[in-house]
Amino acid sequence: MARSLASLAVLLLTATSAYAQTAPASYSATSPDGTIAIAVTTDSDHRVRYAITRKGKALIAPSLMGFILTDGVNMVRGWDITGAETAKGDDTWEQPWGERRYVRDHYNEITVHLRQSKEQGERMMDVHFRIFDNGVGFRYELPKQAAMTTMRIADEVTEFDIVPKGTAWWIAGGEWNRYEQVYQKTPIEAVSTAHTPITMRLEDGTHLSFHEAALVDYSAMWFKRADGQKFRTTLAPSGQGPRVVRDLPFNTPWRTIRIADDAAGLVENDLELNLNEPNKIGDVSWFKPQKYIGIWWGMIRGDWTWAEGPKHGATTERAKQYIDFAAKNGFSSVLIEGWDKGWNGNWLGTGGDFSFTKSANDFDLEAVTAYGHKKGVNIIGHHETGGNIANYEAQLEDAMKLYNRLGVPAVKTGYVADAGGIQAPCGNDPAKICMEYHDGQRQVQHHLRVVQVAAKYHIAVNAHEPVKDTGLRRTYPNWIAREGARGMEYNAWGAFANGPSHEPTLVYTRMLSGPMDFTPGILSLEGANHAPLASTLAKQLGLYLALYSPIQMAADFIESLEAHPKELAFIRQVPADWAQSHLIAGAVGEYAIFARADRNSPDWYVGGVNDATARDVDLKLDFLDAGKTYTATIYKDGEGATYLTEARHRIAYETRKVAKGDAIKLWLAPGGGGAIRLTPAK
Repeated sequence: MARSLASLAVLLLTATSAYAQTAPASYSATSPDGTIAIAVTTDSDHRVRYAITRKGKALIAPSLMGFILTDGVNMVRGWDITGAETAKGDDTWEQPWGERRYVRDHYNEITVHLRQSKEQGERMMDVHFRIFDNGVGFRYELPKQAAMTTMRIADEVTEFDIVPKGTAWWIAGGEWNRYEQVYQKTPIEAVSTAHTPITMRLEDGTHLSFHEAALVDYSAMWFKRADGQKFRTTLAPSGQGPRVVRDLPFNTPWRTIRIADDAAGLVENDLELNLNEPNKIGDVSWFKPQKYIGIWWGMIRGDWTWAEGPKHGATTERAKQYIDFAAKNGFSSVLIEGWDKGWNGNWLGTGGDFSFTKSANDFDLEAVTAYGHKKGVNIIGHHETGGNIANYEAQLEDAMKLYNRLGVPAVKTGYVADAGGIQAPCGNDPAKICMEYHDGQRQVQHHLRVVQVAAKYHIAVNAHEPVKDTGLRRTYPNWIAREGARGMEYNAWGAFANGPSHEPTLVYTRMLSGPMDFTPGILSLEGANHAPLASTLAKQLGLYLALYSPIQMAADFIESLEAHPKELAFIRQVPADWAQSHLIAGAVGEYAIFARADRNSPDWYVGGVNDATARDVDLKLDFLDAGKTYTATIYKDGEGATYLTEARHRIAYETRKVAKGDAIKLWLAPGGGGAIRLTPAK
């Protein structure tokens, strides 16, 4: 089969080649603007294949589809296309909170119907493609049928045969530290097995991101290279045999490809959100996007302990001290980790001793929450499981009921265990334990159960050591944030532990999946034993614009925050909920500067982060309202600032008047960043 760009387009879109003539049918569809085209056909062995072209050039060569099952059923060969249906949609929906208030959902779609021969069992399957101007989503739909009632999936055979050469940014899939890795930058053909999102920049400048949407009751996909630039899905393993077990009818998650001309088109893209179902839990106005502080950094650094004893962090006295600081400085909430029983032993990866309703001896949960309410400050609860979901699920209802009674509106959950170390009940036997992956089907089921129970009690969930985000915050908008990447905590454990390019890479990789609780705001710029951060002071402020979350932490000790009054003032002011968000300057892995409009005021905020290369950026203020003058309050790297020396603390401040059409020239230091508040002048 010819592999040139021209022949691929002819092969699949016109079905005139010898290859296509052997297939019983071929169907195609395009995006609303006609730039992206997909085609579905079967080959001479009756295997289903799809291909994608963009602007007339092949992007994804003919790629295999199907499943490998555990019970002797062939779901790869023997398919014939029996017909297809097309549809289109164009709607705009409102997010209760998010990077932007309104999201347009504009697409064409095609559902191709497939049936296996009588010799193969006459099974039926549909493949459903939804084509947007900026990407493609597709999934398998298994209808109810006499030939099969349950699928036991050993693995999924969905290929992505990428035609153009390019560069990839990725982290390894299935490793012991889950998603908490430094991103690699390699040629596409050097990727091994990656978690998604995986981001690529092709030689012609086209940007791609491969991911999935609506991951429900299924194992997460890893992106595994087969040969050259041909990849296929491989599903996270299960300790119970098949990687996925589902009764029919059901739909798989969507396999997604964001496609854009540039980095901004990749970032300002709501593909995965649009492929999720609308809100299922109703009014969520009880959750307010917010900023919080917490009893956390002291434990991460080793100054305090989660365990009870002389260095215990979560004491009643310290909790009240943090509540007082929050009330004084306008923070909505205080996170308290280590408040409950179960931390005194070896809890990491075990978790069987955790109680989610009983307080440590030196902590009074009822008194602390009551004190907070008197001060106008909420508590963010904490449920660390140590990866033992058997223990957590047995207490889940009681734990959420307790938080509801005490007026705790949000909980940070945790699953600290090595990959493959989740302890889950095996099947219907609660006494038997199976070991599962953090992103396997069993853990996907668990996270959704937690979110649903929490919603019943008006509690928002911020999951750490989670399964990756796939846009389910649209369906369950109390699922407000996740960790799911190498966060700020690593900076407590070694000098420059997160290198200067880490955050500018996260913007174009992990952040494409959804909000991250990165925990910025380490204004001291040091971890344990004075370990320096790969950051300037201005970059710590820029993180609030670069890495979105509706629940943003000022993570440092309150003494460090208080020692930086100007920076603390900015953190107090910067919103956690936006009407609009635009990437106005940036390149993958190098730098990222956003302009974001406050949802609740006429203010705009501009800012972001830089890698190790100093650079000047001209930030055009074309997004401002015409005819208005704005006061720009600028926080920027001071002269000579660099993350490499004590000069990382140098910061400069400037105030000036600006208007639409003006530009602000900003110097970004090595490991630097900056932030700007733009307020209409009175």
